[in-house]
Amino acid sequence: MMRKPEPVQMVKQRRDAALERLVGGVPYIRFLGIKFDRRGDELTAIMPFDDKLIGNPMLPALHGGATAAFLETTAIVELAWAMLWEDMENTGGQEFEPQLFTPRLPKTIDFSVDYLRSGLPRDAYARARVNRSGRRYASVHVEGWQDNRSRMFAQATGHFLMPSRDE
Repeated sequence: MMRKPEPVQMVKQRRDAALERLVGGVPYIRFLGIKFDRRGDELTAIMPFDDKLIGNPMLPALHGGATAAFLETTAIVELAWAMLWEDMENTGGQEFEPQLFTPRLPKTIDFSVDYLRSGLPRDAYARARVNRSGRRYASVHVEGWQDNRSRMFAQATGHFLMPSRDE
């Protein structure tokens, strides 16, 4: 017997709840104020400006550590979201209950940041692209920008150890 398609609003609510569960359990994401805008399976990370993110008050410029953490967080959440998305879609979604799953986050092997220009005292955005993702290892590229996506202020490449699927 064919199952009736789930209403679109319920699908959106389940996906949003899964994303919230994924990022809500990481205190450092909350400390930096990072939010994620979801459009289908695509995520854009947003780090709203806050005075605590300034490293050099004379310029003023975003702290390099805050920039690196923002890009690394974007990469990790993108990898975890890709795994979670696959799990949600493979079950048809209806059996997936976001409140019952425990997020599995990749572990950083190495992470290299290129600082292309000073981060200005304003909101920052980032998107990650998974170059390769296997059972044990993943490679990700992240681009960070502020006012104009074509003018990046930082980019990064990272390699990650993927969590076991049976956990």
